[in-house]
Amino acid sequence: MIAIGSDHGGFDLKEAVKKWLGENGYEVKDCGTYDKSSCDYPQFGRAVAHAVADGTCEKGIVICTTGIGISITANKVKGIRCALCTDTTSASLTRLHNNANVLAMGAGLIGQNVALDVVKTFLETEFSGEERHQRRINLIEE
Repeated sequence: MIAIGSDHGGFDLKEAVKKWLGENGYEVKDCGTYDKSSCDYPQFGRAVAHAVADGTCEKGIVICTTGIGISITANKVKGIRCALCTDTTSASLTRLHNNANVLAMGAGLIGQNVALDVVKTFLETEFSGEERHQRRINLIEE
């Protein structure tokens, strides 16, 4: 299951990603927001991060206007490695090297077609498992 959440600035992109996820066989846990009313991104970033950290969901996706604030929020939750990605290369490398478990995107900075490619890459790329990368992840977790 994939947890997804956004604030009002990321709402339209969240809905597009949610639709794509459903069309591609992913089960989705929508952690809000549920409309375009002004709201605070920490609430939704935290909800996604907790769903991943407690094992309810395998991975998460968080979206705000820049992706910065919501990624900072998600990374405050123990066990979360949230990466802000704007292209498929960063999405692939953060999975291969960092075993990131939450993807952040900025709806005001990335178009829908690119965002969907980033989501696909993030979800389909496996962690390399290389010792040097695992060692670095262990250091992050400490």
